[in-house]
Amino acid sequence: MILNAIKFIRRVLKKMQRKARVVIVKKRCGGYTDRVQVGGPTSLTKNTFLGDNANFNGLVISGEGNVIIGDNFHSGPDCLFICQNHNFDNGSAVPYDSTYILKDITIEDNVWLGSRVIVLGGATIGEGAIIQAGSVVVSDIPKYAIAGGHPAKVFSSRDVTHYEKLKAEGKFH
Repeated sequence: MILNAIKFIRRVLKKMQRKARVVIVKKRCGGYTDRVQVGGPTSLTKNTFLGDNANFNGLVISGEGNVIIGDNFHSGPDCLFICQNHNFDNGSAVPYDSTYILKDITIEDNVWLGSRVIVLGGATIGEGAIIQAGSVVVSDIPKYAIAGGHPAKVFSSRDVTHYEKLKAEGKFH
């Protein structure tokens, strides 16, 4: 009986933690359309704007560049977006000075990032793209692409006909 009580308490605490994370993400981001789910530690900036049905299982956004995340986004655990860099080319000191270069990140609709994906500023990930776990996105990824590696390169593509059929039927996870 005590074991069942402990399991119940853990379930309740986990639900409370998820709800608290959602409230914090909604409060800290620059704006959101509707549904937000937060299953893991997530830290966004005021320059982050979320589409509908954004799902985070652990994402940290670092820097002051703008981050636009489309509808039906999913991230695996331990993902990182870096949208600013030290000024190393035009600064007043070596190896860099105290100013920053801001670069925006755009994630289009229905994008899925695997665990520990890093996205660097200046990159756009196209609609329906999937990024393999552990990848580093340093440049644009086209629509429907499946990409991975360091740097991330396209190695496959979604079945676009099937994707468009599910999208037209409104079948989003």
